[in-house]
Parts: sequence; structure tokens; C-alpha cells
Amino acid sequence: MAQINKRSEYFNTVLYTGNGSTQSITGVGFQPDWIWLKGRSAISDHKINDVIRGTDAYLSSNNTAAEDTTGSGIQSYDSDGFSLSNASNINDNSVTYASWNWLADNTSGSSNTDGSITSTVSANTTSGFSIVSYTGNGTANATVGHGLGVTPNVIWFKRRDSSNNWINYFSELGTDNYLTLNLTNASSSAGGAWCTPSSSTFQLNQVFSATNTNTATYIAYCFAEKKGFSKFGSYTGNGNADGTFVYTGFKPAFVMVKPTVTADNWVMFDNKRLGYNPDNNFSYANKDFAENDADIIDLLSNGFKQRSSGGTSNRSGEPFIYMAFAESPLVGTNNIPATAR
Repeated sequence: MAQINKRSEYFNTVLYTGNGSTQSITGVGFQPDWIWLKGRSAISDHKINDVIRGTDAYLSSNNTAAEDTTGSGIQSYDSDGFSLSNASNINDNSVTYASWNWLADNTSGSSNTDGSITSTVSANTTSGFSIVSYTGNGTANATVGHGLGVTPNVIWFKRRDSSNNWINYFSELGTDNYLTLNLTNASSSAGGAWCTPSSSTFQLNQVFSATNTNTATYIAYCFAEKKGFSKFGSYTGNGNADGTFVYTGFKPAFVMVKPTVTADNWVMFDNKRLGYNPDNNFSYANKDFAENDADIIDLLSNGFKQRSSGGTSNRSGEPFIYMAFAESPLVGTNNIPATAR
């Protein structure tokens, strides 16, 4: 298995300020295939773009809306970033923004026939990330190829052609339960297995509007854990400012957490927005709110530690799921040690 020593070749956060005109955002370090944008200093919808859906379509993690094809504001995916139009909520003058960028395979996708439904897939087997587009067939137990070659730990589903919730599979919750990215809801039971991933496909056991209505179009984002680069798991809060420590095996560049029993927000942190350790600038994946700050987590050389007694990330006795991507591996073939902040 390939060792990822430089995570910035696969994931990177880049901050920028809108100019109300056109501009190219650089410093990503690669051509991004999945771009997630959010205004920091103003209320604005999240905008999620990917190379399979192209430059003229976006989805928002904070609502149920169908894919907007009137123009996403992304003009091109560039070798070191992306270029923007003057579209609102993506390049408004003097508004500050965060962009979270992932690498897939730098193509607009290729046909995958591993499942009973043919999909279009852009996959990076080194980093364990793939973008999967498919059309539903309305059949229980349909399978869709994801291209990772290993079983994904996390899959986000969004129907593109009509309003529907973002339905999320997490291996920590089992095949019967799901979370909803655009809502604060606790995890819900599907009344039986609804998504069963394997090393080549994910099986859609039940016919849900959010995942497999006949002729409906869908996008799925798949994540498989890779040592030293990504970690997807769970922890239990202790309700104390000297909070739970979560070992990831790397210095995190990005962390998102969500309680699974009590309704609360999806909270997003990264290593580029000032204020970490202990005061964090953070966003909610499920809301259009401007960026906020509070003493919530420390990003450390080998994981992250809760610094709040609050329920959003550290309610006492509460289980939380998390997704984390690396800034620096704890160890690697380059032998560069990670240091705490």
C-alpha cells in the first residue's frame, strides 16, 4: 500500500477573499476534483462542486435543494487551484471564504460496471476518496461500483435532480443507521440494512428516494480510511474542558464531528483558519451561518482533544462520530516528525 507522506498532494484547505469580479485561487498544490466552499464572514450557502458534475453545477450541504445548474461560479479546475466568476456566495467583494479541496483522479470520471448499476467514477485509491455518479433503477439490493478497491468507511449520498436530504453512511453506525448532513438530527434507523459497502461496490438494500429512485440521478462521495492520511471513527464525550483525546495517528488538517444520539450540528475545523488551540474558528456543515469561534478542540501532533464542555462536540457520555484528514503523518518514509501547535 502506498505511503502518503505529503497530505497536501491529496487534501488542502485554502482561504481567500472575494473580489466581486473574477479571480484564480492558487496554493491548493494540485488540481482539485472536489471543491467545498463556504463564506466565512457572511451568511451564505455551502457550495460543493466536483469534476464529474462539471463547472456549472453545485450542491449545498446545508439544504435539500436539487443540483443548481445555473452556474456554480467555478469557471475551471486548475493545476494549482480553481478559477471563479463573480457569482454570489462564492466571490462576493471583501467577503472571506474557506475552500476545502480533495484530489480524486484528475479526470471527469470513467465508466464503472462493477455493480448492477453502471456508474461514472473518479477515484484515488492512494488517498481512499472517490466521486461516484449514477442513475437509480428503483430496485432493492442494487449495487454501484465506487472504484476504491477497499471497503469505504463513509459514504455521502445526494439526489441531484430533486429536493432530498443528504443521507450518510458511517461504518461506526452499522448498515441499519444513517445520519443526515443537512440536519441536526441524531442517527436514524432505516428499519434494516440500507447500505452495505464492499471493496468494489455499495449495495443499496432498500429503495429510498434519497439513494435509488428509478431514473433519478445521484452523486456519492466515498471515503476509505488510509493510515497517516485519514481517520473515521467515534469517541465518547466527557463534558469537561479537559476533554476526550482522539488519537488519529497524524496532525489533523481538517476535523468534522457530529453527535449521534442527541440532535446537534455538524462542526467543521481546519488548520488554516486562525484561532485553533484553544480558540477555534469553525463552520457548521448543516447551516449557512457565518464563521464563529469558541474554545472547542486542540489540533495536536497525533490527534485532537476536546476543550469544551459543550454538547456540540463533548457532551458527557454522548457518542460522536468524526472525520479527520492529515496535515502531517506521525510517521512516514520521509521521516519528518509532526509537531503540536
